[in-house]
Amino acid sequence: MSGNQNIKDASKTYGNFLNMLKWGCIVTAIVTSFFIIIIS
Repeated sequence: MSGNQNIKDASKTYGNFLNMLKWGCIVTAIVTSFFIIIIS
């Protein structure tokens, strides 16, 4: 039974990682666009 709990914890951690990755890409794109506009 402990293996099933490990899978649930791993899935939750992976979901959190993907969510953080998604928002990190969005923020990076916004900041990069902002600096490109300022430089040009």
